[in-house]
Amino acid sequence: MLSREQNDLLTQTGPGTPMGEYFRRFWLPVALSEELYEPDSPPVRVNIMGQELVAFRDSEGELGVLDARSPHRGAHLFFGRNEDCGLRCVYHGWKFDRHGKAMELPNVAPDSNLHKTVRTRAYPVREFGEMVWAYLGPAAAKLPGGQLPELPQLEFALIPATHRFVTKQLFECNWAQIIEGDLDTAHFSFLHMPAPSVASTTHAYSQADEKRLRWMRDDPMPLFEVLEHECGFVAAAARVADGKKYWRMTQYLLPTHGTGPSTLPGETYHGFTIVPISDTACWAYTYSWNPDRPLSNEERTKLDAGWALVTERDENYVPVRNVHNDFMIDRDDQKHTSFTGVKGLAEQDSMIQHSQGPIVDRTKEILTGTDVAVSRFRTKMLAGAMDLAKGREPLAPTMPEAYRARPGSWLADASLSVEQVMLDRFQDPLGRVPADVKTAAE
Repeated sequence: MLSREQNDLLTQTGPGTPMGEYFRRFWLPVALSEELYEPDSPPVRVNIMGQELVAFRDSEGELGVLDARSPHRGAHLFFGRNEDCGLRCVYHGWKFDRHGKAMELPNVAPDSNLHKTVRTRAYPVREFGEMVWAYLGPAAAKLPGGQLPELPQLEFALIPATHRFVTKQLFECNWAQIIEGDLDTAHFSFLHMPAPSVASTTHAYSQADEKRLRWMRDDPMPLFEVLEHECGFVAAAARVADGKKYWRMTQYLLPTHGTGPSTLPGETYHGFTIVPISDTACWAYTYSWNPDRPLSNEERTKLDAGWALVTERDENYVPVRNVHNDFMIDRDDQKHTSFTGVKGLAEQDSMIQHSQGPIVDRTKEILTGTDVAVSRFRTKMLAGAMDLAKGREPLAPTMPEAYRARPGSWLADASLSVEQVMLDRFQDPLGRVPADVKTAAE
């Protein structure tokens, strides 16, 4: 368990908080590319870690992310006009380019020095993997080496768009609960299973076959191993499987990149990046990718409708089954068909994470052996935030290639170590894909 002070430190990401400052050392998604679909398309609200920003694509197709409030009287630039390579506040016509420089101040005297000095804050922005990413940290001159970090080289974003599916979905609870739920792979033996009276082990929302599902159902107490690396760790969990061991390996990459652990070679991988909106809400940018082949139309249709880590969503990326309607739990279905009575694998995860409350009280927990990865995540994040508060900058943002890592599962001889299993499954002890190794998609 954590102390009250540690729980606050872990969960609070607003400006000036230790964890908030740590988050701001990393590039984070702030919108989907499809939200800024063409030059001069409507601006998009960006609420991130207690900050109000606005994103827009200018007349030349270039992206900008600015403070949301006009420096004149605080009017919100979301309501502004996106025109002629700038965003114009509709209150008094002040207009700013994507760099934050004032282009026009119509109600300011022509000889005023304000025309030269007025700016609003602009943030570095990149487009990568059909997402818009922003860097909210210190200026390059204040960082070691005098330059900004590069974008994390997550594999899904490095392959052609035909090989991936990208979306986002809203969670109305603290960001850390989502990461912990992903690292706690022991829960699959219960949360995602049929009702106890149902003999068969099938799941309409998972690509795991009946054997894999049976192994997880039959062994609810997997043995966890954690392999540390510079940008996070691999959480590997082994279950008894017909005289062998069934391993499921999850990649956790700082600060909030997670993955699904069930993928076998040739199957589609699944991952997400959590971005806090506030301390009690966050976005999950969710992606599925196959390095070996394009995703089929059938796969895209399934994902768009809610499959694997993706929920069924409305036009605003809000899950249809959510905390406000009790995830549409069906008690008859719970009694006779599924363990939860909630439709959808991702919705089952979301339901249980929201059930912990807006911010789970970690001072009251009783942790067990299957919570090893959860504990390691907390230790790593708390240490990173405290080190930064003492003036030690994190190394992970400076190692973008290390983010090119895969999760996955594997059936192995029971005598093999986790290190050998990783080598057999990924040809790398940490599941990384070397930069000089080209996938079929590349």
